[in-house]
Amino acid sequence: MQTLTQDMKNHSFKPVYLLYGEEAFLKNSYKNQMKAAVTAGDTMNFNQFEGKGIDVREIISLGDTMPFFAEKRLILVENSGFFKSASEEMASYLSQIPDTTCLIFVESEVDKRSKMFKKVKELGYAAEMERQDMAQLSRWAGTLLSREGKKITGHTMELFLNMTGDDMENIRMELEKLISYTLGREIITDEDVETICTVRTTNKIFDMVAAIVNRQTKKAMDLYEDLLTLKEPPMRILFLIARQFNQLLQVKELMGKGMDKGGISSKLKIPPFAAGKIMPQARTFSREQILSYVNLCVEAEEAVKTGRLNDRMAVELLLTQKY
Repeated sequence: MQTLTQDMKNHSFKPVYLLYGEEAFLKNSYKNQMKAAVTAGDTMNFNQFEGKGIDVREIISLGDTMPFFAEKRLILVENSGFFKSASEEMASYLSQIPDTTCLIFVESEVDKRSKMFKKVKELGYAAEMERQDMAQLSRWAGTLLSREGKKITGHTMELFLNMTGDDMENIRMELEKLISYTLGREIITDEDVETICTVRTTNKIFDMVAAIVNRQTKKAMDLYEDLLTLKEPPMRILFLIARQFNQLLQVKELMGKGMDKGGISSKLKIPPFAAGKIMPQARTFSREQILSYVNLCVEAEEAVKTGRLNDRMAVELLLTQKY
């Protein structure tokens, strides 16, 4: 991402860029920054395309059109699918882009083996926007708070991030709530965080999984009702429970191989603080326990798909299972 910042600072742009990865907030932020830097607010020489089924020839025609009283024409293409399915015509054009045109792709799905990806790497720059680790998120959130004249301790920041998760857009929204809530005060406390911040669905799932395996049926059902109240669909809840058990199983096996938090985080592509939270839970349960619930999740999903159970009942039966 340093390359993007440097190119914007020097106002020296490559013919093609690709912004991709899990962190939607960063993709959107750099997309907007690049757009502002290349066009300087000029809408006459800016074109935007979004979604699958884009006419490649229209992009090529625009790319070959000289900008009107400007140095560059910017073409922004979002979620095109060009980096997942073959797009020979588009890939071939990347080698022929005029110096007066800049192409920026913003994609959710990218195959690094694709011809498009390799062409962008060869001719321009591909920036992967990954989930940030706790240290990076702490620094970023701390900077946003500092701009508003707020201070926060390391412990309170850790509590905050454990509640919000690692999604930067969610963190930003929760910070706005905290800043408004503490208007007139400089220090943000644990009590402020606990009072005003919304616990992410994934945090409730984590607690629900612990309740299921510890046979705390009432607690698990209460958490389930909370999620239903928040309009979470039962099948999404089932998916998240299954994902949590699968992560527990993977963490359990990697810990058995002597892997530490950093290694597990890298291997499973989850934030280090998330790995640090899962590891103690993985120690608590046997591999057989976890595997049993992984299988129960599969059975519950199958029961819904075959019509033997409705979605809500399937999740309720899973929560009340005794291993």
